[in-house]
Amino acid sequence: MPHFIVEYTDNLKEDINVEQLLKDVHQILIARNDTFPIGGIRSRAIELTDYRVADGLEDDAFVHATLKIAAGRSEEIKAEVCDAIFEVIKAHFDETMNKRYLALSMELVEFSDSGTYKQNNIHSRF
Repeated sequence: MPHFIVEYTDNLKEDINVEQLLKDVHQILIARNDTFPIGGIRSRAIELTDYRVADGLEDDAFVHATLKIAAGRSEEIKAEVCDAIFEVIKAHFDETMNKRYLALSMELVEFSDSGTYKQNNIHSRF
């Protein structure tokens, strides 16, 4: 853990550099290796083709990110990492925000070890 998932509307195809966005988020998490072990970091982007935004009358767009982490981190750490990631997202879409209607959002999801199942041999590399 953590997992970073970003969903974006397909009308942003020309405005999103998915590879760079995920790389930048990974750098934030890797820099906090004492909190988030490198071998557990995952990210993915999901392009949405079926969606509706606001009243549906404009070519509105949205990006929604979710950071999923195991419970146990302090409120300070959670706020710090979420602030840093959301700043990366805002910077990534700064030009887009200036030329079209766009909603950016992010949420933090914490879960306990009960109900999650994991097997990972990637950790041994780090």
